[in-house]
Amino acid sequence: MMSNNNIREQIVKNTRNKSNMFERIIPIILLLITFVSVVATIGILYTLISQSFEFFSRVPITDFLTSTTWQPYVGDGEWGIWALIMGTMKIVVIAAIIAIPIGLGAAIYLSEYATDRVRRIIKPILEILAGIPTVVYGFFAINFVNPILQSIYDGFGLYNAVSAGLVVGIMIIPMIASLSEDAMSSVPQAMREGSLGMGATRLETAFRVVVPAAFSGIIASFVLAISRAIGETMIVSIAAGSTPNASFDVTEPLQTMTGFIVQITSGDAAFGTNLYYSLFAVGMSLFVMTLIMNIISAWLTKRFREEY
Repeated sequence: MMSNNNIREQIVKNTRNKSNMFERIIPIILLLITFVSVVATIGILYTLISQSFEFFSRVPITDFLTSTTWQPYVGDGEWGIWALIMGTMKIVVIAAIIAIPIGLGAAIYLSEYATDRVRRIIKPILEILAGIPTVVYGFFAINFVNPILQSIYDGFGLYNAVSAGLVVGIMIIPMIASLSEDAMSSVPQAMREGSLGMGATRLETAFRVVVPAAFSGIIASFVLAISRAIGETMIVSIAAGSTPNASFDVTEPLQTMTGFIVQITSGDAAFGTNLYYSLFAVGMSLFVMTLIMNIISAWLTKRFREEY
């Protein structure tokens, strides 16, 4: 019979072998997961690029990039992407004007002024706001926000950029507030104490010490939220209308790039037509816009990053 020491050594050996096997398997599994992500990205890019080339073999890319008229249903169609880009940008600018100051103000309050009890109450509420389905936001825009705007100025129609932009801004406030508050919370407490010790007020400390120290994280939250606004679909489809125009008038109906994609994928485009391939050209334009935003975010984060 084996002694107790031998039994103990055998158990330890078996445990060590299982641990070594586990250590060898886990990196392989993680590599496969990473590989799936890379393959999916390559597949998306291939689909967008290949189908976009088919579209540009039929429609001159110069017309696509320079024209301000987007009329896909008239004759051979007019394919000026600027009408859709302008619609998207009007929504994004209005949303940013609303979300950035409110979100940053909420982040400063949560980080610098709120007690732990208040923070535990407010942050879950912000997270609930972020979890509301966007289709609900869309109906909120058209049934609640828009009537208020029409009561203020009768130039607003049923569909307009302001109501959609305001609600998109409300939707991205939690993203800015939460990410900015996380960035501010990572600033060492010693920096605050040093500022207060030199006679600065809490407000001066917040804006002259904490915000500059957390600037890279705050900017990253802005860019991420704006990218989210660029890709928003349901709110703009419901509240902004489906009339492409390149004007700066925010009281008129408009159509964004995502709104056009939703409209066409609802069944209007026959396979192999210019209208069908225009989906991929618009999708590629949207991808390039968000890619540029991410590059800017990465550069700003690296440029203004503070290490403590």
